[in-house]
Amino acid sequence: MAKAIRIYQTGGPEVLQLETVEVGEPGPGQARVRHSYVAVNFIDIYFRTGRYPHPLPAGLGSDAVGVVEAVGDGVTDIKPGDRVGYLLGPQGAYADVRVMPADVLIPIPDGVTDRTASTLMMKGLTAQYLFRQVHPLHGGETILYHAAAGGVGSVASQWARAIGVTMIGTVSTEAKAEVARANGCAHVIVTGGMTPDDMAREIPRQVKEITGGKGVPVVYDSVGKDTLMASLDSLQPRGTLVSNGTTSGPVVVDTTLLAVKGSIWLTRPAMVHYATPRAHMLEMARELFDHVLAGRISGEPNQQFALDQAADAHRALESRRTTGATVLVP
Repeated sequence: MAKAIRIYQTGGPEVLQLETVEVGEPGPGQARVRHSYVAVNFIDIYFRTGRYPHPLPAGLGSDAVGVVEAVGDGVTDIKPGDRVGYLLGPQGAYADVRVMPADVLIPIPDGVTDRTASTLMMKGLTAQYLFRQVHPLHGGETILYHAAAGGVGSVASQWARAIGVTMIGTVSTEAKAEVARANGCAHVIVTGGMTPDDMAREIPRQVKEITGGKGVPVVYDSVGKDTLMASLDSLQPRGTLVSNGTTSGPVVVDTTLLAVKGSIWLTRPAMVHYATPRAHMLEMARELFDHVLAGRISGEPNQQFALDQAADAHRALESRRTTGATVLVP
């Protein structure tokens, strides 16, 4: 038997219920994993609230690390005793033990602790596909990144510094600005107290000041509706807006506006389209862990909750009281 969080309806944090569930033996192509840490990501809130529709009842969470207890027939590259992490696969990571497809499991190398891996699995590979695939950065660019002190932003700041990219980050408070700078964010714009109209004026003004009036070739925007105009007006002609999140609401754009703002490219990427097939996912992880082992990227959870406190973890994340990574400990 195992403990797991289940939801029977969408809504606020109170819909998260801790239950006792039966976990059997893995079938063909499956593995049973005992979790040491479960990451809490903003996308989990989207599933909980119904912004991302999902059949109910359901588990929650897609990002965890732990040890393989057993494998089913046909599983050859994962074995019992291996430390692994994952960020794809069915919802249900908010649990102490689960059975899942073995082909989404990523071996964790010696020298990388479970705590570090729990911080970096989803967030580090998100930074990888944003910076190395969606709009490939090569070094020497100046970019704008919203929510630079968040879970992904904290890793992105380090990754930018590691590859020689100058990152302009936005944050909501002076305290978060210090976090962003410590992680390698070269310039920080504090937006606390600003309305969307304020941000639409002030962020591009500061970006243009930093870039000598040119603007940036790419903006990574996980905030969404409230920062849309600020992002568009910070871009160079033919620049790219990467809409990688919608914490303030969905982005709705009249494509004519993209032409008016400089023939802007707009993309809304999803991890699954960049991290498959398995061989490619493992190569992405190798690049991430190479940075970790070389000391260029590090990570430890900034907030930790017990599994039965998952609702409190969601409240903290939604209220923007968190910096960096948040994890559950089964």
